[in-house]
Amino acid sequence: MKKTLIIALIALLCLPLFAGGSKDADTTSSAKGPSITLLNSKGEIQTALEAMAKTYEKQTGVHMDVIACGEGEVPYTKITTMYNSGNAPTLAMLDPTDVVGLGEHFALDLSEEKWIEENENMVTRADDGKVYGFPFCVEGRGIIYNAEAIEKVLGREFDPSSIKSTSAFAALLAELRAKGMEYPVFIAMEDWSLGAHQLGYIYDCYDGTTDGSADIINQLKAGLDPLAYDRFNQFMDTFDLLMEYNYGHLDPLGVNYDEGCILLTEGEVAFWSNGSWVWLDLVTGGASEDQDFGFLPFFLGDDEDDFANNGMQAGPTKVIMIDRIQATAEQQQLAKDFLNWLVYDEEGQRQLVEECSIIPSSANNTIPSSSPLGRDMVYKMANGQSYPSVFIAPSDHWSLMGASMQKYLAKRSTREQLASELSAYWVKQQ
Repeated sequence: MKKTLIIALIALLCLPLFAGGSKDADTTSSAKGPSITLLNSKGEIQTALEAMAKTYEKQTGVHMDVIACGEGEVPYTKITTMYNSGNAPTLAMLDPTDVVGLGEHFALDLSEEKWIEENENMVTRADDGKVYGFPFCVEGRGIIYNAEAIEKVLGREFDPSSIKSTSAFAALLAELRAKGMEYPVFIAMEDWSLGAHQLGYIYDCYDGTTDGSADIINQLKAGLDPLAYDRFNQFMDTFDLLMEYNYGHLDPLGVNYDEGCILLTEGEVAFWSNGSWVWLDLVTGGASEDQDFGFLPFFLGDDEDDFANNGMQAGPTKVIMIDRIQATAEQQQLAKDFLNWLVYDEEGQRQLVEECSIIPSSANNTIPSSSPLGRDMVYKMANGQSYPSVFIAPSDHWSLMGASMQKYLAKRSTREQLASELSAYWVKQQ
């Protein structure tokens, strides 16, 4: 389906309607100086990016409109629609899978950019060896804990390093329940959370590498039964455990992401399987920098030496590409300048870390994170407690498999039925 969309877009882009640069004249006509546009698919930093754009304009004279990808809107669908309408953004912040799919057709080749030397371990090269995207941020995910909430119930100091397996985590949950916190886990019901951030562990933990995640996905496409795959069953065992202690157990599809931010911050729950990106939402829910939040791994089985039980998934999760089809040469250069500003300018570095609460992918940016989640993730990455896999899946994976996960969460399907739907999804991708 994605290949068909790309072919159709290429054909449409040959029409006179799509003359280079037309979209910036339409979307930024109120700007007095040179203008570019940025599509943002990371909703929690929309306000911060808009503030960054104002700072950038004051510093450089270049106006940048930040276009939001709506909540629940698929970034791939958003940008293909914009290309279709002749209104493609100059820069587009997308998921890695989207840049892989669109890059060679629509993105500017960035292989010779200086910032690559600061991002060697984070840059993804396409099959043709070229770099089509700038790694905007590094994010990690695991099981977030609120240490203060745990210690208040247990009456003792919480040592996260003592929890090294699914069974050990189960024992901790049981102790919390016995001492008064009956449902210490929050599970978000959104399909993108369930279909990507949760189910994604079965791919990322194949061997902890992006190549490995591609390997298991290819096996699933070839007909591998998920029930015969250890990681699937380990994931389901842990997910079942989370469901057993889920705060929203009475109506699991009736509690949303925003509620989780408040519940975790206030200590009504102690755990949430989520990622470092949630910090700004937690702040909105009342969290402060001095609260003791951190990460446990998303445990997969009882082997304490398993890499999945000793670290978090961490890697570049948002990538920025520059349009080479509709943007003018001047706009393309302005877009490159903006990326260099993020990497090399002191204010650009500061805005990225302190205002957007981003873990930068560039090694030269050493500004400490203002987020306790970010600090914990940076520490774990620096101390070998992370694995870099970022699985690449079609853009409809999180919505379709997220819907399947929602059914399972609501106890409207079984593990066998979920496995069957997962298998059917991948076999169709051949």
